[in-house]
Amino acid sequence: MNEEVFWRIISLFDWKKTGDDEAVLRKAYKTLVGMSESDICTFDDILAQKLFALDTREHCRHCYAGELDPDNGDDYISADDFLYSRCAAVANGREFYEKVLHDPSKMPQGLEFESLLSLASEAYEDKTGEEYDHSTPVCYESFSNKDAWHPTQNTRHGKFTGEHIPPGNRRPTQGTRGE
Repeated sequence: MNEEVFWRIISLFDWKKTGDDEAVLRKAYKTLVGMSESDICTFDDILAQKLFALDTREHCRHCYAGELDPDNGDDYISADDFLYSRCAAVANGREFYEKVLHDPSKMPQGLEFESLLSLASEAYEDKTGEEYDHSTPVCYESFSNKDAWHPTQNTRHGKFTGEHIPPGNRRPTQGTRGE
């Protein structure tokens, strides 16, 4: 498994079946089941790296443009919703992903594709009959890419930031780069 194969598998998504995620993923799923256990895990590792790379304050800003501001601590940003939006950017293929990665203003709004997150684990479990307990080298959960979430001079603390917010939903609001 390498990045070329990863994107080839993503290209198997059948968007004519939109509305039925299982059907959209069926060809990709069957392809993964036919691969080695190691390849399935590497697919998941590559996916995690792609999602991690999109976990930035600027991608979030454009994902919710006109609705929410990641610098406003009084605006609630769902960690899950932002993750599922990043999944949509990956699921739309290499060309789209690269555009979004290099230009956060291209981040899709109002799209999600949560089902992408379970593709590798379901393929692994169906192939082996064993529980999937692989840990990716980077965390794809929202707000995990600490270097990409450094506060700006416009970032302010609010009711949805700080120590009272569970870590999985907490976005940085204090400190400066290098602290």
